[in-house]
Amino acid sequence: MEVIMEALPAFGDAWGLILQPIVLGYLVLGVVMGLCIGVFPGLGGIAGLSLLLPFMFGMDPVLGLALMIGMVAVVPTSDTFASVLMGIPGSSASQATVLDGFPMAKKGMAARALSAAFASSLFGGLVGASFLTIFILIARPIVLEFRTPELLMITIFGLSMVGILAGRVAIKGIVAAGLGMLIGTIGEGASSGDLRMSSYDFPYLTDGLKLVIVGLGIFAIPEIISLLRKDRAISDQPQLGGGWIVGVRDWFANIWLSMRCSIIGVVVGVIPGLGGSVVDWIAYGHAVQTTPDKSNFGKGEVRGVIGPESSNNAKEGGGLVPTLLFGIPGSGSMAIFIGAIALLGSGQIEVGPAMLKNNLDITYAIVWLLALANVVGTVICIAASGGIAKLTTIRFVLLAPFLFMIISFAAFQSGQNLMDLVALFAIGFLGILMRRFDWSRPAFLIGFVLSNPAETYANQAVQIASSRFRKSFGEGIEYMFTPIVIVLLIITLLSVVIGLRQAKHIMAEGDVKSGSKRAPFVFMLLVTGYIAYAFYDAASIPSFSRDRTFPMFVAGVSLVGCVALIIRMMLKPETDVMFADREREGDDAEATHGLWPTLGWFAALLVLTSLLGFILALAVFLFSFMLLRARLSAPMATGYTAAGIVFMCTMAWLLNRDFPPGLLQEYVDLPWPLT
Repeated sequence: MEVIMEALPAFGDAWGLILQPIVLGYLVLGVVMGLCIGVFPGLGGIAGLSLLLPFMFGMDPVLGLALMIGMVAVVPTSDTFASVLMGIPGSSASQATVLDGFPMAKKGMAARALSAAFASSLFGGLVGASFLTIFILIARPIVLEFRTPELLMITIFGLSMVGILAGRVAIKGIVAAGLGMLIGTIGEGASSGDLRMSSYDFPYLTDGLKLVIVGLGIFAIPEIISLLRKDRAISDQPQLGGGWIVGVRDWFANIWLSMRCSIIGVVVGVIPGLGGSVVDWIAYGHAVQTTPDKSNFGKGEVRGVIGPESSNNAKEGGGLVPTLLFGIPGSGSMAIFIGAIALLGSGQIEVGPAMLKNNLDITYAIVWLLALANVVGTVICIAASGGIAKLTTIRFVLLAPFLFMIISFAAFQSGQNLMDLVALFAIGFLGILMRRFDWSRPAFLIGFVLSNPAETYANQAVQIASSRFRKSFGEGIEYMFTPIVIVLLIITLLSVVIGLRQAKHIMAEGDVKSGSKRAPFVFMLLVTGYIAYAFYDAASIPSFSRDRTFPMFVAGVSLVGCVALIIRMMLKPETDVMFADREREGDDAEATHGLWPTLGWFAALLVLTSLLGFILALAVFLFSFMLLRARLSAPMATGYTAAGIVFMCTMAWLLNRDFPPGLLQEYVDLPWPLT
């Protein structure tokens, strides 16, 4: 009761923050943006939040949170459109929905499937928000006791879960997380300022890579390229049919299944890194197990839609538990969310124990914004279903350049440097290869995000522990192994053991078929080469500097994993899951256009930008692409180009942003926006 009384003032303050017209307006705007992002397969909350990152700097904290929560909440709802209407998972968390949602759409029951999914998503989102409200009350006194050893231990727990539960081959998940951490350490070290994998002769990398570039490159670009190569509409099912009320009745008839799957979503969401890649399959498996007649699953069973969709939205509430309480991202989107919070206002908000101590009102504002966003998102999704169904029949070749120019603009805003676009292209290419060879991109991203706190906590813990051990051995042990640390250590060890047993059933990047040995083996060697060089680079830092320890340790562990993978590749046949390759079988293998010609278009945009500046390069790129690749007439290509340029200029003017300049701008004084 005392805990509740302490929190009551924060409850009132939180509602006071939320119930302002401008805050609700930003929430609705975020929901609409999330709906637009979620409709396109593969983009999801990570890409959406990455697009918002450049505009979070200095924004009023409550308005920025409303915008982000609106987007985060609705993506697990709106990605249902892709799963049901297209037969393509809208995100990694909606793979199971395809199994029964798409067959229902093909039978003319798309509206029934969508309404059952939306009702389940709304219920799951509200369950997640309710759980978070109660959990914060209970956990707050415990979390406030966390010091450096506890924070380090929970960071290790998060990383262990990411690595083990990132795909069918557990070691690949560990190496992917290690690769992300090593890329996160690029630049000046936090302790002594020593450079890792960078040089003052090439100053761009001294500040490290920005989260917005890594998030967009590793997730958005691979999916856009994949869809563009197929040269067709996303879906050929523009009609939804009837059955909206029937779908809601289906959900109500299975409300206890929805409740159980929502709880599954919350529990799985709490575990850092597990989230989206597995929660829908666990819920789907539960739906199958608890249904007496299992023969209709995979053919259009509505319970196969209700189960996964209930868990998808509930996991967002669960994912906010480690995010808000410990600063450990529960998923890839939560990793971006943490980075965005640091940019809000004057940087006074910091996730973790400090947030519960100093900003409890904002903590509860986030929770209840999540609940409101689920309600608003569900209403908008139902209202917009007809139009969205028609939108998915537009050829993707007409949408891809538009998406790519927005992504390029957002990436440039992170550092106002042309090299931002080069880094975007490079990380995007890495993302394409990771997707192709079934390497977990969420594990990579969370490793990247956690690299800085993991290094900071490790250095602080070692430094403080060393001083304690100098006083007495007992005092040092007491500092390092507190009761909370011991509990977390036991939980980590148990989760690793259980995770190793379950990893073979988890598909990090969907069901990727095995191909030949050559391409996956070459990629494995390239990853090993980078990690080996990172180890050498860190080892070359003077031994008295603490900036060498963390990257050396991560690279050393990752190298052991690489050697184990290489040995396994040499011993296993090409049918083994180690040799997963999308180019051998499936949609990518049957794509109309090759990877290199498609990438060539966007490489050309990069080269033209370096020469002419972004706006002039974009005009040439859009017109040429529409004329040659999309095969539009010259007048249509001109109109599309003009619309794209006007949109980008309007966006930059409203946000008071500039465009990347080229060599031309150094010699010719041009007016804005050509400057």
